[in-house]
Amino acid sequence: MASYAADKKHKRLSDNTKTSIFLSPAFVVLAIFFLVPMVLTIVFAFTNLALTGFQAQQLQFVGFDNFVRMFNDNQLYSSIILTLIFVFFSAILGQCLMGFIIAFMMKGKNSTFRRIIGIAVIAAWVTPEVVVGFAWTIFLGDSGTVNNVLTFLGQYLPFLPQEPVAWLFQYPMVSVVVANIWRGTAFSMMAFQTALDDIPTEVEEAAIMDGASRWKSVWNITIPMVKGTIVTNLLLVTLQTLGVFTLIYTMTGGGPSGSTMTLPVYMYQQAFVSFQLGYGTAISLVLLLIGAIFSLFYIKFLKVKI
Repeated sequence: MASYAADKKHKRLSDNTKTSIFLSPAFVVLAIFFLVPMVLTIVFAFTNLALTGFQAQQLQFVGFDNFVRMFNDNQLYSSIILTLIFVFFSAILGQCLMGFIIAFMMKGKNSTFRRIIGIAVIAAWVTPEVVVGFAWTIFLGDSGTVNNVLTFLGQYLPFLPQEPVAWLFQYPMVSVVVANIWRGTAFSMMAFQTALDDIPTEVEEAAIMDGASRWKSVWNITIPMVKGTIVTNLLLVTLQTLGVFTLIYTMTGGGPSGSTMTLPVYMYQQAFVSFQLGYGTAISLVLLLIGAIFSLFYIKFLKVKI
């Protein structure tokens, strides 16, 4: 009996060793490209690391100086507020809601209709951010499609503008929010489409036969059955939107007058325009903290296991 237990233990240890050997390349890659940069980011946030000047030659540990500077930086507070606004309207109300609506409208439709709508929406998602940024800059320009259509209709509808609107200067945050919704809705649409297709049609038909309205059926049956997908999608889309940089920087550069200066853009300007890498990495930790808070909120308060 003791010999059998010893052989079983030896076999288990042998299996664990083999598993560790097979997984070791993945652990090495994870350490090199994730753990090491993360540790270095935390370390550099407590230094005076810079690209030019005396600080670039004399790297020093400055303790919490960068964080004290952040507490006295009004632009940082403004960037945090702008980031939250951008995430709320672009990710939560925009991509997630629009993705659910499109997926719900496609439910039960024929394959040709679903394929056409799917290709049209996904085409925006697979387009590089920098291309989307330039495309929307032209689209919203003085001679762009939006202004041409509005000024043409304004000849017949007096409540529409009669002259071209400088969208990127008068409504910069609205412009970048709409552009990001247009680009990112496809991810939410595909996630909700898969979840909605898994709901048995018999359940919804039974609710309607019992007298439930279409809205009550959606609210009391459809949404609870895809709650896990909703939370997972909210988490992923929120974290992705928190890090949006290229789209905003291409369209507005954080302007005008800092009106679209979200945390990723402000972090870039401090690190690579002002050459203060230490302060820039400290700002990146604020962005990381906001992402962690969103994640904990979704998982704990919406009571869904991810």
